[in-house]
Amino acid sequence: MANHDNNNEIKEGFVDISSNKQVNKIYKKRGRAIRITSIVLSILLLIGGSGLLYYYSVLNSLKFVDISDNNSTKATSSTLPTSDGTFSKSQLSNDELLEDSKVLNVMLFGEDNAKGEKFGRSDSMIMLSIDNRHKKLKMTSFQRDSYVYVDGYGYDKLTNAYAYGGPKLTIQTIESNFGVKVDRYAVVDYASFIDIIDVLGGIDLELTQDEIDYINYQLYKNKQSDTRTTITDAPGKVHLTGQQALWYARNRGLDSSEEGIGIAGDDWDRTSRQRKLLETMFNDMKDADLTQIISIVGKVGPLVTTNLKKDEITALVSHSMTYLTYSVEQYTVPEEGQWYYMNDTPVGSVIAFSDLETQRKLFAEFIYEELITGNTTSTSSN
Repeated sequence: MANHDNNNEIKEGFVDISSNKQVNKIYKKRGRAIRITSIVLSILLLIGGSGLLYYYSVLNSLKFVDISDNNSTKATSSTLPTSDGTFSKSQLSNDELLEDSKVLNVMLFGEDNAKGEKFGRSDSMIMLSIDNRHKKLKMTSFQRDSYVYVDGYGYDKLTNAYAYGGPKLTIQTIESNFGVKVDRYAVVDYASFIDIIDVLGGIDLELTQDEIDYINYQLYKNKQSDTRTTITDAPGKVHLTGQQALWYARNRGLDSSEEGIGIAGDDWDRTSRQRKLLETMFNDMKDADLTQIISIVGKVGPLVTTNLKKDEITALVSHSMTYLTYSVEQYTVPEEGQWYYMNDTPVGSVIAFSDLETQRKLFAEFIYEELITGNTTSTSSN
């Protein structure tokens, strides 16, 4: 923990977030970013037990490629699990950021870069929090159209921070606007997402008829199917391929009058689907065998970008089976009642915060629970 006055302390291990100085440059450049040839979710949640010996041999055979440059996210100070599964305390880059030695926050970005730009669009921004204090995995979705301060660009949509500066600027923006430290990140492009699902043998999800219709429509429209009825199952549990699961995760409704199809939905529906899909993957990964694990690492790993270091990955792996036993909770920023639509902005219609300070506190309560609220129950989980 960085040094600061006692008057600013909330609890031991935390700092005051009551002052929201968005314009501060609170993200210090330390360490180096690396592209690793292993997928972060398989590392965090798949491998354990006797599979560790195989994992170490696979990891040592992989090639780590340095991608650090002026526009790549730099690794912050180390947050390695200790022998008891907790995390060593990191240094804060600014006294406004909250952290806990037993919570690791990893930003997961789903990137659409079909145009081959330096940074594509991020349709998925989920912070996965491994909370060893409360034995929980917590998923927080950030709405892409949230109106936030982006350093160097002024007020803008959160999704545009990714287009301007990739993970680095997006994490800086999330930290400065919401006051919680982000420890690490991982970026998965859509091609690798499809491969992840397919290597696992597909995924079973509960679908409505509208969700089935949406997937079928997008497959046909994008020439990924020759028919409008690729999925013929009735509503309920449906087995999806990687491509089908990707359209499920991108579904925020559809209004295509010329095609005679209209499906209600918005970004809240989309982020809910993304968290549901991720939670289903967590549960499915409990039964993944070694062949699947090696296939994932070898096939889709090169498409994942992260600033997790090799020794951090190894440390996380040793506790992965413990993490799989944790309960899963979900949250969205902004949460219901803390936002409204604002149309008259330079970037068009946005999701504005009714009271950003209140939202910062509610977010902190979800991540850190009684250490913020003063009781033993989380007040903000969905």
